[in-house]
Amino acid sequence: MQIQSLTELSDIKAEQWNTLWPDDYPFCRYEFLQALEQSGSVGGDSGWQAQHLVAFDNSGKLCLALPLYLKQHSYGEYVFDWAWADAYQRYGLNYYPKLINAVPFTPSCGPRWACSADFDQTLILPALVELAKTNNCSGVHCLFPRANQRSNNNSNKPGPADFRQQHFIERRGTQFHWFNHHYTSFDDFLQQMSSRKRKNIKKERQKSAAFELRFNSASELNEQDWRNFYELYQRTYLKRSGHLGYLGKEFFLTIAEQLADQVLLCQAILNGQPVAAAMYFRDQHTLYGRYWGCREEYDGLHFECCYYQGIDYAIREGLERFCPGAQGEHKIQRGFEPVLTQSWHYLNEAAFKPAIETFCAQERQHNLHYLNQARTYLPYKEGFNLSRASCLIEPDSDLG
Repeated sequence: MQIQSLTELSDIKAEQWNTLWPDDYPFCRYEFLQALEQSGSVGGDSGWQAQHLVAFDNSGKLCLALPLYLKQHSYGEYVFDWAWADAYQRYGLNYYPKLINAVPFTPSCGPRWACSADFDQTLILPALVELAKTNNCSGVHCLFPRANQRSNNNSNKPGPADFRQQHFIERRGTQFHWFNHHYTSFDDFLQQMSSRKRKNIKKERQKSAAFELRFNSASELNEQDWRNFYELYQRTYLKRSGHLGYLGKEFFLTIAEQLADQVLLCQAILNGQPVAAAMYFRDQHTLYGRYWGCREEYDGLHFECCYYQGIDYAIREGLERFCPGAQGEHKIQRGFEPVLTQSWHYLNEAAFKPAIETFCAQERQHNLHYLNQARTYLPYKEGFNLSRASCLIEPDSDLG
């Protein structure tokens, strides 16, 4: 058995890749990753070059699948290391290229590799480190791994102790997620809040009363719906960032067709025309809010399409969690609970490790203090049972 890297996912078949993954987490499915490559959203001059880690057993059966990219910059990762790159440059060292085990442009916690039950997962981290050295990379980074990172029934899995043994450095972050505490309706959810906070949300939702709101799966939409959405997506990206967005039109058209049951669109219609839209993904347990676009700014419409409609959908569908994306303290007053996220970083340059270890240790303490403070601003009534702050990270990680 030999671990190797692929520069194109099309070198293997969708069935080979998807069979290994233990659940329907959408962002590591072959269709999603392949759509990124085929649409040119990664590859070419994007700064994301595929180096997917795979292994085959003696019969030729795929037994390891790990999304991996050679990066020439730090855009689209949502774990910010620009200061590290600057420090390398000041000392005349190259921080790029680096290896990233993550899903491009997707700060959603999830599994970061999959393998067969008889594959020895302790081989993975040394293989990543060796590949980084072979490619003259500054290091390798595993971003947003989900708690209980495992594949099928294989319990021989790398955890925090394994990462540390291989000299990976841990970073922590905070995101804001909504959790379904067995709500029966949106009103039931609001009843868990203080009276003033409940009234604020009702008043905010009233601002969107003039719009027709349609929440559909991709299987219920047509190509024109997606062309309308792409125009809105580009318009909003251009206004906020000065460029047209990371993702090409073909990416959206492809995943809408190939992941039709896991892709959703909330459209706001005014005078018969779509003026705003929010794109979502889902799996068995979680709703993921991902992309937003609007023709112009309408008071309260972003919150309605991107948050309240998502909460409403999650309650109707009995989903456990709603992840609306990275950052955003404004989510707290709307019922999204601060939770910890995690990433792991290996650096080849030994001289930088002590400084970065110290930085990450201090950052973890600051992040924990921030998270605990943020949780005191939630709109829920006193005594409300919040989800564990560490529910998304490895369970044997301490909270210090």
